[in-house]
Amino acid sequence: MKTQVYSWRLSAEVKTDLEREARVRRMPVSAILEAAVRDWLKKAGDNGAEEETQRQLHAAAARCLGVLAGGDPERSERARETLRERLRRRHAR
Repeated sequence: MKTQVYSWRLSAEVKTDLEREARVRRMPVSAILEAAVRDWLKKAGDNGAEEETQRQLHAAAARCLGVLAGGDPERSERARETLRERLRRRHAR
């Protein structure tokens, strides 16, 4: 049972479209508005689910980070000198 009243202002164009849709569907304007608001609220409430999904995806990806191993745990510390040596050899040809 609907007991609450809520009103808001619409542009003339939106009101006309809403009334036309109500006539086509043979539904009261209030039923169309309630369905639209319920759909919007459901989608707005899904943001928490989306955030949880993103958190799970990030956690799964984080488990894969750093998996590649080159066998040299100090490689990143010597990257500059290794690159310079390779460039020296390439340009020495």
